[in-house]
Amino acid sequence: MHVGRLTLVDFRSYPDVDVEIGAGPVAFIGANGQGKTNLVEAIDYLARLDSHRVSSDTPLVRAGAERAIVRAEVVRGDRTALLELEITPGKANRARVNRADLPRVRDLVGILRTVMFSPEDLALVKGDPSDRRRFVDSLLTLQSPRLGGVRADVDRVLRQRNTLLKSAGRRRDVEVATLDIWDENLARLGGELVARRLQLLDALAPHLTDAYQRVAADAAADRRDVTAEYRPSLELPEGERDPEAIGTALLEEMRRRRGDELDRGVSLVGPHRDDVALTIGELPAKGYASHGESWSLALALRLASFELLRDEGDDPVLILDDVFAELDQGRRQQLADLVADAEQVLVSAAVEADVPSQLTGHRFRVAAGEVTRA
Repeated sequence: MHVGRLTLVDFRSYPDVDVEIGAGPVAFIGANGQGKTNLVEAIDYLARLDSHRVSSDTPLVRAGAERAIVRAEVVRGDRTALLELEITPGKANRARVNRADLPRVRDLVGILRTVMFSPEDLALVKGDPSDRRRFVDSLLTLQSPRLGGVRADVDRVLRQRNTLLKSAGRRRDVEVATLDIWDENLARLGGELVARRLQLLDALAPHLTDAYQRVAADAAADRRDVTAEYRPSLELPEGERDPEAIGTALLEEMRRRRGDELDRGVSLVGPHRDDVALTIGELPAKGYASHGESWSLALALRLASFELLRDEGDDPVLILDDVFAELDQGRRQQLADLVADAEQVLVSAAVEADVPSQLTGHRFRVAAGEVTRA
């Protein structure tokens, strides 16, 4: 799978740009602030409907414009699909495939698959549990786009349930009966989401071990083993992966903690309270890993994701956004060796010399809102 052409209209800094890309390594070279990251962000957003830089659509639309359009030709074997997304802040976005409107925007997810590694990924190791949940859920949705709907439903139920908990804290005799309905909805949806998260981490584990040992080949012997272990908000039997059983356990825990939830006016049990515990050697990565180890672990998580998706069929598009500047020469070459056989690798860099020779391919200069082939 690869992107053959990218067209942007009023996306970020671009009033209008059209770039023919092609398979293999592709590098966008330009000084900071010239718009190279905007190009790869657009491709990643088209795949996941999520930005690695911002949490809302508004910054994606060029200042002064009402909407932005991202359009890409996606080549898969001997077939080409034209994907198009119209982003309108404050209104419903629209998606099309081969000029035909999709019933729901989220139906676009999964047609194009991407794995992006960027400096922001240090948050996977050093950041809050929400950063790690977002990583897992985003990968889950690329694997199975239907899970995007489950995630949205979980968020909707949580909003309704939290609103009810706050009001029930003042009027318990009136509201508590209604709470049972939302408990059951959260247990059912949460049970499925937690089960799928657990299954994903099971499948990711061997890829993560292999990726880290290759990325950190020079690490001390006692610092080469890594794990990513799911930490739910309740105690589950070891090895439990059945959605119904997990849902039942969630429901029982919600009922057990109902008094606490009513007192605090917030949901204390559910997939929104879970974490992924990352370890290097025998110690937690967060708080104990060095900067270099954290960087290597974050990269290994992305490379493991790439290999997991690759095992299911086509190569996803691999995006390396401004990462080579963070690595010494040896690690640059090491990373390039690991990704050089991907069908398409998109690289952004401020300095051309930072891009290893293994990734010599299509090169573009990015300056003052213009993208030209080098």
